[in-house]
Parts: sequence; structure tokens; C-alpha cells
Amino acid sequence: MVSKDQRRRQLAREKYERQQQRRSVAQRKNKRRNVIIASVVAVALAAGAAVYATAGLAGGSDEVSDRAAAPTPSKAPDPCNRPAKGAPSQKTWPKEPAMSVDTSASYAVQLATTCGTIGLKLDAGKAPHTVNSFAFLAGQGYFDHSTCHRLVDADIHVLQCGDPKGTGRGTPGYTIPDENLTDPRLKGGVYPAGTVAMANRYDGASDKSRNSGGSQFFLVYQDSKLPANYTPFGTITGGMDVLRKIAKAGSTLDPQTRNTAPNATVVIDKASVKKS
Repeated sequence: MVSKDQRRRQLAREKYERQQQRRSVAQRKNKRRNVIIASVVAVALAAGAAVYATAGLAGGSDEVSDRAAAPTPSKAPDPCNRPAKGAPSQKTWPKEPAMSVDTSASYAVQLATTCGTIGLKLDAGKAPHTVNSFAFLAGQGYFDHSTCHRLVDADIHVLQCGDPKGTGRGTPGYTIPDENLTDPRLKGGVYPAGTVAMANRYDGASDKSRNSGGSQFFLVYQDSKLPANYTPFGTITGGMDVLRKIAKAGSTLDPQTRNTAPNATVVIDKASVKKS
């Protein structure tokens, strides 16, 4: 016959074993949860890295990782209108167009977009190859009916356009050299609000990936910390309110392309360039 004292010790032992079992189960759950959280964080950081680089202000090929966090998707309504009828260009060229711009002049650009008109002033004297290429492509209708495929609103604040494919990997078939990277406006590793600059495929390590600009360009709507690797070739003269409207609508990360596409329907209906 079991004494009261033995029964008490048995119950205490069983209670202890149950506590240990619950503690073990809880520890396994916590460990599994931590692994999941770590994986999610790693994915988020990787996504953010791709976002920075592709906003990157890379354009036209495989992208390189860097640093910004992925923007939070916004539920804001689309503030833009429907695109004009027409299809994006499918043209490509085997080599950079012959120089035809006047390097003593500036060139005025009008981007008639579904969200409003954006005006630019291009400096042919400081970035002749870039401005010449941009004017050539605009004259060929290359930018017409193309989407501005990437919006970055974390760490850097840019809208990227110039790819008729809308993927961030389209090119006109040729590349242009980097220019004007010592522009005094790029102080302290900052591209100031109102800058127009070229995207490229520079990977931050190999000089072989320099001089890789094509057709993609980005519009800086708020001061953005970026290394001076992207040709600044103009300024925004009108439409900053349009860019802010687009930014306010937010962006959504596409897990396939790693682009952060604007929630706003941003399409360049017509791009025109005039000597001024």
C-alpha cells in the first residue's frame, strides 16, 4: 500500500514531468518560430537589396544587391489616368547614335504622362553622349507608351522610367559612357531632389561594368543618398507635384522581377525634346 507521503512525491514527480514536457514543446515552438522569422527577415533584406540596386539603379541586365529596405505596399487609390492608345516600342539599334546635339545648348524635355506633365532640362555640355542618346530615342518614339516601372521610396526616392519592356531589363541595344560623375551638385554622396540621372549596370566592384547606361533614367523627387555612379544629365523643371503624387500612392514589390512597381499607373504617353 502506497503511503500518503509516497503518493505526494509521485504526484509532484508527475507534475514536474508534465511541466518539463510543456517547456520542451514551448522551446521547440519558439525555435521554429525564430527560424521562420529569421528567414522572413533575410528575404525582406534581400528584397530590399534588390530594390536598391535595380532602382539602381541598375538597368538592362541582371541586378546587384545593395542596401535599402523594401517599401511597404500602399493601399492608396491610383491617382493617374488611363494610358493613351498605342504600344511600347520594340526597336533596338546595334550602336550608339552619331553625335548630333549642340553641346553649347540645353534641351527641354516634356514627358506627357498619365499622371501629369513632367518637364526636364538636359545639359548637353556636361553629358553630351547621354543627352544625344536621350534625344535620339525620344525622336524615335522609343519612350512613348512605356511604363515607369520602378518607384523607390525608402532610403532613396526615385521614379525610374525608360524601359519599353517595363521589366527593368530592357535596353536600346547599345550602351553609352558614364559622364559628369564629378558634378559639384552631387555633394556628400547625395543626388539632390530634381536631378535627372541615368540608370546603369555598374556592380560597385568591377570597372568592366561601368559605361553601361542605355535608355533607363530616374527622376529624383527627394534628396537621395547614392554614390556618384549614375550620370546626372539634367534637372526637373516642372512636375515635382506629379512625382509626389505618384510617390504618395506607394509601390508594390513584384517577387518575380524584384521591381517595386508604382501603384499609380505611370505611363509616358509621349516624350518630346526641343533645343532651347
